This record gives sequence, C-alpha cells and structure tokens, in this order.
Amino acid sequence: MILLDSLSGLASIRHGFFTRAGGVSDGIYAGKNCGFGSGDDPDKVSRNRARCIAEMTNGGAALVTAYQTHSAEALVVDAPWRPEESPRVDAMATNRPDIALGILTADCAPVLFADPQAMVIGGAHAGWKGAVGGVLEATIEAMASLGAEPHRIVAAVGPCIAQASYEVGPEFRDRFLADDRGNDRFFRDGERPDHPYFDLGGYVAARLGRLGLAGVEQDAHDTVAEEALFFSYRRATLRGEGDYGRGLSAIMIES
Repeated sequence: MILLDSLSGLASIRHGFFTRAGGVSDGIYAGKNCGFGSGDDPDKVSRNRARCIAEMTNGGAALVTAYQTHSAEALVVDAPWRPEESPRVDAMATNRPDIALGILTADCAPVLFADPQAMVIGGAHAGWKGAVGGVLEATIEAMASLGAEPHRIVAAVGPCIAQASYEVGPEFRDRFLADDRGNDRFFRDGERPDHPYFDLGGYVAARLGRLGLAGVEQDAHDTVAEEALFFSYRRATLRGEGDYGRGLSAIMIES
C-alpha cells in the first residue's frame, strides 16, 4: 500500500493506493486484482478487496466502487451498494464514516480528496477523457454540497501511467492544444514523428492546482513500467493479453 503525505496526517481519515502485491488472483490477474469488471473469479476479487480494506483500517468498512465510464459524473454516497448495483459515475463524495470510496485504475490516475475540517472525502477516476471533461471539478462540487470548502481540500494523485510510457498520436495532442495552447507543456517529442509522450499525472495535478485547493500531491510511480506493483491496460494491450487486472485506491472516514 502506498500512502501520500498530504493525506497521511489527517485525523480519522484513512487512505491507500494499493499495489497488486499480496493478493489471491493468478495468471494475468496475479495479485490483488480488485475489478469485478475483469474476467477474474469474482470470489478472488472479493477477497482481494477485503485484504485492501484490512490493510487500510483496523475496523470494519464498506467499500463502494462505481461502474466507471471515463465520464465527468460525480455522486454523493449516502449508503453502500452491492457490486452489481454500482452506479455509472467516475467520482464520489461522502461525509459518512466507515464507507470507503474506491477508485479502480489500470493506468488512469486515481485522485483522493479530503476536507479534514468538514470531514468530507472524495475520490475520482481521472483518465484523460474524464480529466478534460471535468471529473476533478465535479468531485469538488459534490464535496462542496456536503459542506467542504475548496481552500481546505487536499488532493493526492496516485500511481498512473508515466509520461515515458504514454506515447500518443498527433490528434491526441491537437485535442489538448485546441482546449488550451498552454497544454503543450504536458507533451514532449517522442521517438517517432508526430507521436509525442503525454504527462497524464502532470496534467491532472495542474488542473487541480487551478482549483484553489489547500494542497496537491502527485505520486511518481509508473503503472506501465512497474509490473510487479501495478496492473496496466496499456501493457496488457501491447502484449495482446486480452484482459487486465484493476488496482484499487480508497479513502474513508474512520468512526
């Protein structure tokens, strides 16, 4: 489990960016695959998720995850749900203790949020589509509806695909430059003409930095390059593996 300093010192708030190490799944899902959307044995997925929660807290907690679609939709969570009832959203917020908000990723950026004064937390699944579409801002809005204030919120951007592993095409870069010419700083020339490398984590952190938050922290791991620690959609695709595991990031208020 990876902990980031910005969230670690907050009383009664627990978080974790979990690695794949120590799980019960095998094959291409080896380790702590936490995604019911994968082709893994659902019982093994459940056991992996339970191990993550046990790592994060000594008490009980109900883990909720969403059916993520790379949208900018956010939901206020009042009570847990069964996995088969997962709502189609990419961000969640709550002020209820012992509900762990879980974000599933395999290269996209998981972002965890907390307002320690209002005791409101949030989590977002930020791939490039969601980030451009406003999922980070939607998370802040959902938290604000529960009494959070942006100037008190700290955010932590967890492990995701690093720039050195994220080659994109020219149309991808054009999309970002059309939105803001300043986005050119998140691209660097690649080995092939018109195939630059994109800094997803840096882009997400920069968008967060414009929201007037109390602090933004960014993890430096690379989910593609560090196979022993992380699942990766891109790595699985390049190998033609057909499917891939999902890593979990979670945050909760402990009662």
